[in-house]
Amino acid sequence: MIDRESPKEIAVLGAPIEIGASQMGTLMGPDALRTAGLLTLLESLGFAVEDHGNLSVAGVAALKDSPPDNARHYREIQRWMGAISARAYEMSRTGAIPIFLGGDHSLSMGSINGVARHCRETGRELFVMWLDAHADYNTPATTITGNMHGMSAAFLCGEEGLDGLLGEEPRASIAPSRLELFGTRSIDRLEKELVKLRGVSVADMRKIDEFGVSVLIRRVIDKVRAANGVLHLSFDVDFLDPEIAPGVGTTVPGGATYREAHLIMELLHDSGIVHSLDIVELNPFLDERGRTARHVVELIGSLFGQQITDRPTPTNAI
Repeated sequence: MIDRESPKEIAVLGAPIEIGASQMGTLMGPDALRTAGLLTLLESLGFAVEDHGNLSVAGVAALKDSPPDNARHYREIQRWMGAISARAYEMSRTGAIPIFLGGDHSLSMGSINGVARHCRETGRELFVMWLDAHADYNTPATTITGNMHGMSAAFLCGEEGLDGLLGEEPRASIAPSRLELFGTRSIDRLEKELVKLRGVSVADMRKIDEFGVSVLIRRVIDKVRAANGVLHLSFDVDFLDPEIAPGVGTTVPGGATYREAHLIMELLHDSGIVHSLDIVELNPFLDERGRTARHVVELIGSLFGQQITDRPTPTNAI
């Protein structure tokens, strides 16, 4: 189990949202992960898994605040974020490890907010590791595209511009010093300036090449432990190199290798600090016969304790 002092229970919620991105198809992500065997794998590792199905906002009324300029599909995303945050808070209170299946990365504005609310009540510091090719630290004032999946991290750190996004749902921002951007290799100019101004920790691919993932991940683990904190892992599939994970809408060359990604997950499992998880931006429409979905499921297996010696040997192995 990730946190060996907690019950071995996992709560899974799908959030099939795709309008935060420019490329359609991520709404199929939650079911693709289920089809690839995610829940079965977690159960085989000794967890009691409760699948809450896929969230729907069909009956959620639109709010009446003034939408910000340059935030595409704001009104519908607002309906999603309030609903996701409320469910994330409820799931966190049960003591289970919540896993949110996306859907595009805008869902993290809701999921992490709900988790952060619970952490505030329990007196634990919440840190967020953003495994992503992109920083997602734009605001409506800095974004080039207006796509809201690129504003998620900035919103979580309390940046202005989307202040009414959650409606009546309490906003539980984290300090920028508790955000860890990891694997970054695509960042806009104004976004870069804002990240630097806020002092956000960035382990870009240059730093990973230079120091290796083990050194950098252990730094994050030590930082979280020193604060007696817990970690939310927000895993964007485009963190991986597109050669091994083509099923995303925003591929950027030069991402993490298969083994680098597994080592990250293995070290995080050993640390016992991960208490919640997003898996976002899987686009089955762009995948190759489910290859990306299978790789993601294997990585989540490593995060939850599957060892190399536990893996079945392929029938065509020498």
